[in-house]
Formats: sequence, structure tokens, C-alpha cells
Amino acid sequence: MRALGLDVGSKTIGLALCNAEGGFASAWTVLQRQGQADDAREVAGRAAAEGVQAVVVGLPLELDGREGRRARAVLRFVEVLRPLLPAGARLELWDERFSTAAAERTLLEADLSRAKRKQRIDAAAAQFILQGWLDAQVAAQERLP
Repeated sequence: MRALGLDVGSKTIGLALCNAEGGFASAWTVLQRQGQADDAREVAGRAAAEGVQAVVVGLPLELDGREGRRARAVLRFVEVLRPLLPAGARLELWDERFSTAAAERTLLEADLSRAKRKQRIDAAAAQFILQGWLDAQVAAQERLP
């Protein structure tokens, strides 16, 4: 299954794609925010062009699991995006707590400069979000009789 992962921030949206088999997520690109409607059209257009069947949006919950200000902003974006997605594509929310921190650690371990990390962090966070969701799908399939 082809899936697209999103790390929606206030200034950028990180995008990640998985391979055709749906097992491996890769950081793809970072979009500069232009406004809810423009951003949603851009994401939906990219999803259609890539033949995406699922869009996984990271939901930045608070540490205690509650929806805070950032989560509510992402949910507003999701409501604009949902009707624009290609027919048959489903939209999934995924708890993204710690995805940016994990992405930052990975980029630090890769010894990237601060400038390069800043350019790639949102796409790397989207990759962590999407990979977590993909791994959960595999685990769910393995539990089936």
C-alpha cells in the first residue's frame, strides 16, 4: 500500500512516502506553509500524483495524551484536507509524540550540520510518523488468525 506521512507544523509540512510494498518509509520533502486551503490542495495533489491510498497525519498530543493547541491546529488542517484527497484514499491520525526528537537524534547521529538538519527535520519527522504507522499495520496483520 502506498502511503504518505505528514508532519504538520505552523511554518512547514514535512512529507514522507513509503515504498510500493508499504514496508519502508522515506523522508521526501518539506513544504513551506501558504495557508490551510493552499497547503491542503498541494498535499492532496501530491497524494494523487503518487497514487497514495493512505495519508497518515501526525497528531502532536500533549505528553499526557490530551489534545493541546498544536493538536487542534493539525485537526483543523485535516478537516480542510480530507475532502480533497483522491477517491478511496483514507486519512489516518497517528500519535506523533517524540517523532521530531527522534528525527533530530537520527540527523545528529548522521553528523549533519545545523543548517542541513533544519532543512530536513520536518521530512525526517514525517518519516518517523509514517514508519510507526506502517509498523503498526504489519503488527496488526500478524495478530490475525
